[in-house]
Amino acid sequence: MNPSGPANLQGPQKPQQKAAAKLPGVAAIALWLLLEAVIGVLGVLTQHFATHTARLTVLAVCTLFALAGLGLLQMKRWGWALALAAAFLTSSYGIYVILRFHQNNYWVMTLVNFVFFFYLVRPEILRRLR
Repeated sequence: MNPSGPANLQGPQKPQQKAAAKLPGVAAIALWLLLEAVIGVLGVLTQHFATHTARLTVLAVCTLFALAGLGLLQMKRWGWALALAAAFLTSSYGIYVILRFHQNNYWVMTLVNFVFFFYLVRPEILRRLR
């Protein structure tokens, strides 16, 4: 029987495979964002921030990181946008800390975030989002 004949009225079958399974980089970025959120929350819980305003700011940023990671795992466009902003702003903050305060231990975090930013702006990543 010919699959392109009149018996196949539904058109070509698409594989029911998740898009995130094809993109291991997206899963790595989501896990990195969730790890950054957990580290920030642990910093608040262990009282590494002196003022109440600083603690609330860190918790707000950690919430956005967690939302970005979860949205990216679901391959949502808003998750991609949040993850892109988080990667760029975190790497920009790392550059600021390195240049202003000469904290050389920020190089790894900054470079990882730049790599993730450049991975997320690839056109094939944007095409697979819902």
